[in-house]
Amino acid sequence: MTLLTQTALFLGAALFIVPLCHRFGLATVLGYLITGIIIGPNLLNLAGNAETVLHFAEFGVVMLLFLIGLELEPSRLWVLRRSIFVLGGLQVVVTGSLFTGVGLLFGFGMTTSAIAGFGLAMSSTAFVMQLLAEKKQLATRHGREAFAILLFQDMAVIPILAVLPILSGESTQDYNLMYFAKVLGLFGLLIIGSRIVIRPAFRLIAASKANELLTAAALFIIIGIAVVMEKLGLSMALGAFVTGVLLADSPYRHELEANIQPFKGLLLGLFFMAVGMSTDMYRLINEPLLIVGCALALMLIKFSILVLIGKLVGNPWQVSIRLGVTLAQGGEFAFVLFSTASSFHLLPSELSDRLILVVTLSMALTPLTFWLLEKKIEPLWEKKDKRDYDEIGEEDHYNPVVIAGFGRFGQIIARVLRMHKIRFTAIEGDARQVDFVRRFGNNIYYGNPSHIEMLRAAHLDKAKVFILAIDDVDDSIRTAIQVRHYYPHLPILARARDRRHAYMLRDLGVKVIAREMFPSSLEIAEKALVEAGLSPERAAQGVATFRQYDEKLIVKQQAFYQDEASLIASTQQAMAELEDLFESDERAANKQQGLDAAEGDLS
Repeated sequence: MTLLTQTALFLGAALFIVPLCHRFGLATVLGYLITGIIIGPNLLNLAGNAETVLHFAEFGVVMLLFLIGLELEPSRLWVLRRSIFVLGGLQVVVTGSLFTGVGLLFGFGMTTSAIAGFGLAMSSTAFVMQLLAEKKQLATRHGREAFAILLFQDMAVIPILAVLPILSGESTQDYNLMYFAKVLGLFGLLIIGSRIVIRPAFRLIAASKANELLTAAALFIIIGIAVVMEKLGLSMALGAFVTGVLLADSPYRHELEANIQPFKGLLLGLFFMAVGMSTDMYRLINEPLLIVGCALALMLIKFSILVLIGKLVGNPWQVSIRLGVTLAQGGEFAFVLFSTASSFHLLPSELSDRLILVVTLSMALTPLTFWLLEKKIEPLWEKKDKRDYDEIGEEDHYNPVVIAGFGRFGQIIARVLRMHKIRFTAIEGDARQVDFVRRFGNNIYYGNPSHIEMLRAAHLDKAKVFILAIDDVDDSIRTAIQVRHYYPHLPILARARDRRHAYMLRDLGVKVIAREMFPSSLEIAEKALVEAGLSPERAAQGVATFRQYDEKLIVKQQAFYQDEASLIASTQQAMAELEDLFESDERAANKQQGLDAAEGDLS
């Protein structure tokens, strides 16, 4: 099979199967795995040698680590040092030692047990970082700690791989003091080279205005460093990460990121497909209980250790459990470690094949464990953590203003009221937000403003105005329904998230509605008109005209806003009318300028 045919096959299969998996709620990573299993030697046998594809696709992991490094300036990495060495060190040592002990209990030798144990201690950088990015959890506490542990694992792979030839009894001259001196020298060169070679080179390339050269330079840096690291027997991913960190404060960081991102995504997808291709489905079919049982045991043991380590360093139970689920699988470095150990006759080939299958299966189960956590376990936490609503104190029984929803929108209103010594009662349905706001001295009550009991406790019958500042559209509408039904004469001033929310509020009879983005958008639009060359007066007039017309349009479209076809037709007609109106204003302004000029000439 030619390279072109193979490339077309991978792309075509991924384009068909991955969106199909996503349609059924499966993670993208799992979609790539399933694609690899289908086109691999286990089923259709269309895609060639899985090991060759896997080796090439490792550049996806390398690029992923480079991009992660670009996001971390050295000063920020220094802040993470505790997480990297304490959490990472504990996880690798404790997990590796425990699995080594299990190997000894099953009668394997010390060397075999240690290699298997520390190989299984590794987690999948590619899987974890991709899943955390998809779920927007990289900046969370468990996301940061997972990243720190993965980084330590990448560093731990270096000495583990370096010691394999020594354990095998083969020639060790490449792994003497001179070797480690070369390693230190290489990292020193990376630090110096990033300052005095790479940055000036990028300045020169940027000055040429040839954007394709920036892409070529970025790829050259990553591939070049990966090749050198591989020649020294080091982790290519770690070398790429260090280079990314060193370039994180470079002025060309964003160009590098934009140029590498598409290649990273494609190669990571190829990596996951290669993992699926390398899965020995026949062994899984012949030994289902052994393989599945070992994969589940691996994940359960790693999960338990990570939860305990998380608690040991002071994490809440929820964070520790999320961390455990995130890193419970085996990792891609286990493939490298087990294959290398097998080639040095330190690991029986049959055991190596079984371990690789166990690791692959654990990686395939990772998206499912995330799903179980999010859909089954986390909702239980929310129910357990739910506390009783506050009782509104007597001192707030007769305040003239009641604010429902105390996010940023409600807080700004409250600050203005407080400046004018106007008392208000604030009700917020998010307990964490209530606790946070109270620390700043705000008088706020935890409760659901859509419950009539809460509204009665706030004495809406005595209030002069009700401010509806709830962020969630459904909660906002439910609250508006209750207030309009039980207190029909109480004025409601409402916040609308968008145009549709405004229509729904108007349906309920709410007259005064502030659209969240509308005023700030018009303010920026007016400034943009001035910057584009219009006079401040004409810009202000144009924006005022648009505001009035849009407010009238909302009233006009109220009757059919749920009919999409009518709404589109009405909007198109309105835009045409508005353009005619602006052209008419333009002609009138030009005519007036002509008259003014003529009067000037006569005078």
